[in-house]
Amino acid sequence: MKYFRLSALTLAVALMAASCETKKDDQSDKIAALEEKLAKLEAAQPAAVPANVTNVVDADPSSLGQFGFSEMEFDFGTISEGKVVEHIFKFTNEGQAPLVISNITASCGCTSPDWTKTPVKPGEEGFVKVVFNSTAKTGTQAPTVTIQANTNPNVTRLRLKGNVTPKLASAGPAQLGPVKK
Repeated sequence: MKYFRLSALTLAVALMAASCETKKDDQSDKIAALEEKLAKLEAAQPAAVPANVTNVVDADPSSLGQFGFSEMEFDFGTISEGKVVEHIFKFTNEGQAPLVISNITASCGCTSPDWTKTPVKPGEEGFVKVVFNSTAKTGTQAPTVTIQANTNPNVTRLRLKGNVTPKLASAGPAQLGPVKK
């Protein structure tokens, strides 16, 4: 009786394994056929161009500015929670056209940027000022600012980094609720 159960169990496992391999082979064949159809469709159709684009050509380097930052990252070291750190990243336009910063966004609300709002002519200098407020921020910090400009690539990132030590707790004992007497 035990032998019969063991044989039936072995047979069931063998059938399941064979069925799984057949399914894997069927799936592989189906995937290969779909990939072949996709390749044919892609070859038959030109690359899609968005409807609002009238001309798709590489940008002329003579129409672009180029950032020349002396540093892309500033390490403010270790500071106490609540301290405000300010750093000015200076750059030179190394491109052939006036460099125009269209927007700068910060990675979090603790960081606020300011920058040269007028076009920076080739060879001239501009700045990106970053202010980091460490209130309610403790531990390792690495806020970034993302610059969008008429450069290639059109996005550039600057980063501050450092460590914020938490404020010391008040001198008295911590009270979590009313004291029972």
